[in-house]
Amino acid sequence: MNPSAPTDNDLALLAVRVASALHDRGLKVATAESCTGGYLAKLLTDVAGSSRWFESGYVSYSNMAKQRSLGVAAETLAQHGAVSEQAVLEMAVGALAATGAQVAVSISGVAGPDGGTAVHPVGEVWLAKAYVRTDGTANALAVCRRFAGDRDAVRRQAVACALELLLEG
Repeated sequence: MNPSAPTDNDLALLAVRVASALHDRGLKVATAESCTGGYLAKLLTDVAGSSRWFESGYVSYSNMAKQRSLGVAAETLAQHGAVSEQAVLEMAVGALAATGAQVAVSISGVAGPDGGTAVHPVGEVWLAKAYVRTDGTANALAVCRRFAGDRDAVRRQAVACALELLLEG
């Protein structure tokens, strides 16, 4: 395993911290994943009692799945691509709308080893967190990260980043 990638134990401990924070706040979470292929949802549901705070998970690997399951606009994908701030924001907000969860996190990137371009190199991952405000409207923020290592290392780092996003505020 790549030394910069979190270990299974690191990820499990982060997931337990997220579980505790969600439970303490009385929130349910939804996930919308592309390049991580359900890894985040798996880690979260590995925690005993996850049915109390885990609502739903989507693996929307193709652009069509992003549109159909999460309401990502075809125009967004055509203009910006799936690996973009706009796409992950729409994925996260779409997961909120589809599930009734109070918080959602989305991930889309280039895990490699193929698929990278000069514009979106291998290791580039966009993540977004959306949450429902007290007035019922959604707020969302996105971050872009560049991770090093092989496919597994990129995916592990992306999942760790998503868990850390869920721990923030």
